[in-house]
Formats: sequence, C-alpha cells, structure tokens
Amino acid sequence: MASGREKAYRFLKETVLTDPAMQGEFLSEQMIADRVGISRTPIREALLLLAAEELVSLVPKRGAYIAPLSGREISELMEMRALLERYAARRTVEAGTAPVAEMDRILEEQAQLRGSDKAKEFIEADHRFHATLIAAAGNKLMAKQYEALRSRQVRAGVSALYRSPGRQSEVCVEHRHIVTALAAERADVACAAIDDHIAATRRILTEG
Repeated sequence: MASGREKAYRFLKETVLTDPAMQGEFLSEQMIADRVGISRTPIREALLLLAAEELVSLVPKRGAYIAPLSGREISELMEMRALLERYAARRTVEAGTAPVAEMDRILEEQAQLRGSDKAKEFIEADHRFHATLIAAAGNKLMAKQYEALRSRQVRAGVSALYRSPGRQSEVCVEHRHIVTALAAERADVACAAIDDHIAATRRILTEG
C-alpha cells in the first residue's frame, strides 16, 4: 500500500503539475491535503521531493509555486529528447530491433484518444510511444534518463495541445512518419522525422 507521501507525490506530479491551469499558481499544503484526504506532513514531504526535482519552488508563507516552463527549459528538454531519440533510432535500425509493431499499436491508441477531454491520456500515450523506442536501444541508463524527463514532457505536451487545437492530429501524422521510416530501416529518415516532430512542439511552446 502506498504511503501518504507517495500518494501526495503521485497526485501532485501526475495531476496537478500537468494541468495547464495550474501553471503560475501557488499550492497550499492544506488545499492539497483536502484534495488527497491525508494529513499535511506527507504533503510537505512530497513537496520537498518535487522541489528537489526543480518541479516546484517553495516560497515561505506563500506555498509551493508551479512555475511555467521557461523558454530555456523547453529548449533544453527538446534538445535532450532529440539527442536520445535520434540515437535510439539509429541504434535500433542498425541492430534490427526497432519496435515498429509496438509503436504502431501505441499510435493507434493515440488516434483513439484525440479530443479536448483526453489531452492528458493522449500525451501519456505520446510518452510511451517515444519511450518504447528508447527502451529498444538496449541502454538501461539511457532509458532511465529518458524516464526522468517524463513529468516535464507531459507538462510540455499538454500545454502544446491546449495552445494548438489541431496539434493532436498533427502529432499522429508525425508519429506515423517516424514509424514508417523505422519500418523501412531508414535511420536517416527516422531521425529527420524525429527532428521535425520535436521542432513543431518547440515552436508551439515558444512562439505561442
């Protein structure tokens, strides 16, 4: 059974931090305790963990501040994603381990999740799509590093969907290009498709 701290941490990271409406807002321990139904002590512990991950800032007498992703954070996140995903594309094509069938299955799931009320679920599937490629490269340390980006990726992805109403359909098309290139064992084309996909998201987030 999950501890109070674990429940609070999961709730904050997966529900509150990924809500575009909460960006730029302050959270009080009491408000979170009322939402989760636990005491303030585990809430405080969870907030300390999130602060250590630089996902919130603790401000005395104000609470925990959820700072919107800055332009620099967005650029660094996208740069890191591009480096890891391009490497995974090349490595899996060379080794013949590109997870085409699994990525195609997730893409079909994503297509069914299109809709304004499914933004979070859509982006969760988006993360699994890319994480599946990373895992297939066979480098556990790299996969672990990629997973550490998950919270920021979900925040960025959900924000992009809210800023661009047609983004879900565009993402599905961009993902299809990646899968098609991997299936054809064209690492160069897959890397170009990955770059185009990431650049589109960065553009929406930085240019509004």
